[in-house]
Amino acid sequence: MNKAILAAICGIAISISGCTKYLDVVPDNTLKLENIFNLKQDAYNALAKVYSYIPDDDLTHNSSWLLGDEWLARLDLNNSSNYLRGIRIMRGLQSQTSPLLGYWSGTGAGKPMYEAMRQADIFLENIGNVKDMTDQEKREWSAQVKFLKAYYAFQLVKQYGPIVIMKKTANPESTKDELFIPRSTVKESFDFILGLIEEAMPDLKERVLENDLGQIDRVAAKAIKARILVYQASPFFNGNMEFFGDFVNAEGEPFFPMNYDKEKWKLALDALNEAIALAEQNGMGMYTYPKEAFLYDRESFNKNPDKMKVLYDLRMVITDPWNKELIWGISGINFRSAGLGAAANIRLPIGYGDGLANSSSQSFQWLGASYQMAERYYTENGLPIDEDLTYDLNGIHDVVRLPGVNDSEYEELEGYMQPGAETINLYLNREPRFYANLGITGGFWRAHGVRINTQFFYNSDGGRSSSYFPSDFLASGIGVQKLTHPESQSGNWERVIKYPLPLIRMSDLYLMRAEAQNEYYGPGEQVYEDINKIRRRAGIPDVQESWGNASLTRTLNKHRDKEGLRDIILQERSIEFAFEGLRFWDMWRTKRATQAFSSPIWGWDTDGKDAKTFFVLSVKQQRRFTLTDYLWPIDLNEINTNSKLIQNPGWVN
Repeated sequence: MNKAILAAICGIAISISGCTKYLDVVPDNTLKLENIFNLKQDAYNALAKVYSYIPDDDLTHNSSWLLGDEWLARLDLNNSSNYLRGIRIMRGLQSQTSPLLGYWSGTGAGKPMYEAMRQADIFLENIGNVKDMTDQEKREWSAQVKFLKAYYAFQLVKQYGPIVIMKKTANPESTKDELFIPRSTVKESFDFILGLIEEAMPDLKERVLENDLGQIDRVAAKAIKARILVYQASPFFNGNMEFFGDFVNAEGEPFFPMNYDKEKWKLALDALNEAIALAEQNGMGMYTYPKEAFLYDRESFNKNPDKMKVLYDLRMVITDPWNKELIWGISGINFRSAGLGAAANIRLPIGYGDGLANSSSQSFQWLGASYQMAERYYTENGLPIDEDLTYDLNGIHDVVRLPGVNDSEYEELEGYMQPGAETINLYLNREPRFYANLGITGGFWRAHGVRINTQFFYNSDGGRSSSYFPSDFLASGIGVQKLTHPESQSGNWERVIKYPLPLIRMSDLYLMRAEAQNEYYGPGEQVYEDINKIRRRAGIPDVQESWGNASLTRTLNKHRDKEGLRDIILQERSIEFAFEGLRFWDMWRTKRATQAFSSPIWGWDTDGKDAKTFFVLSVKQQRRFTLTDYLWPIDLNEINTNSKLIQNPGWVN
């Protein structure tokens, strides 16, 4: 896709918001190696080629965002290995003969990260030959590629632990010893990654200009470096004798560090302070919605302005392109392919506006939330539902009818819940992120340019239907609207509002800093302040107020204990970054994944035609996550080719 084609696409105003801000990273694969580094435009295509290996997390069946316990998709796709690969991994369907989302060699829709690093090496070796570029331009582009090489190596470390570090670029003259080398230790792998980032940092632009958003800059590089150091300090990589005490190389040396090193948290904390300071100097911070509300919400804004403002801040933080909170995002969006937002979007019911009613194109209506997510969000008091003394756990599934539009009790529900609708207590008195992120019975779904009164009952708005597309329904009876732009419509890819999926945003940095601060120094005001940045935007009380009130919480002052505050931070992250692909890795790096992801996924009875028959819980899908699943299997073909490779524990050689 060249610039002219991109400009033509951008002429379709309805299809892409802020299209000119996206880096065109779709390379011309017909180029020959000897021609790649002749002129600047050729080198740009080579740069785009290196960027093109960023994983396709926007594509539903290729997305690692489906790892974890947040999502539930079409159950009739369970038996196909080409669909919903992230969920298949959570069902225990990995194998060394056909790894899913395998980044080692690009198996099961995974991007091949070693191939990506080779492309980076080719770029770095040849960029000096370009005739019409300045030395400064060459250094800046080379710095981007060095960072990307480090980023791809980090993706490998996350999946496989110890990686193979190629000392030189392979070529037809490479010897066997140069081609077939063993895995390095985890420490050596992290040193390699961090060394590349440090080498790249001085030559990166501090912040790229608007037309280059998506290219890496110093703000983004420092943010990703800080994340990498948090992973290195986390229990999975920091003294993991429990899991990998007997995972050793050919010399008998453990691949993983065996002894805990607290100072790794100090390194992460220092990097987080640097990253946040630089980002804030460049005008970045917590997002708030800067525009007028959509027409269908104007009346609700007038009646319930404070709560509606919070709802919009939360509803738009992901889908408002390149806002002040987004540090780095997936800019190589496949405009024609349906992504997570389209798979999650419900069809437009008959009677709403001028859109294409009941069209499944770009509104698949089959990627929804697990019941676990409905429970995970806080109450309005900023506490888990099992910690809030004011929340009646015994009656959470009781059916209730909401106040009518003219009842005074409805004022606080305006814009959040439908007047006079049937719902359950579980859906009431919850924090604003619950209503902004999920699609629930008795709530509102903002998409197709309208506000839909969702029920999810059989043959109701958002629910399963016997008359059209009978396989397209939310198997749990709970939707996810967080990743769908409110103006995205059905019928054609040109009617979908695309935006960069976040790779890292400011709220992530603040919560990682809170975590690092707590791990190194313990609880304190600095930790609370970073957590409260997120909580205040979410419209809930500060952490001290929620957990320090004896009339509210069962575990009084949990936030004053290091272990208790660790749990609070991880739940805050699970909520703030719900459906964004971070919860799985948070549970993974803290060695909680086996406990967190081995429970079945529950949901409502989608054949129910009213509240009484719909709100009946049952198991929808079994899940399994074992100690073996922490590390992906290296493809058996790679093991057979390179005799020096040692397979990850639990996977048979």
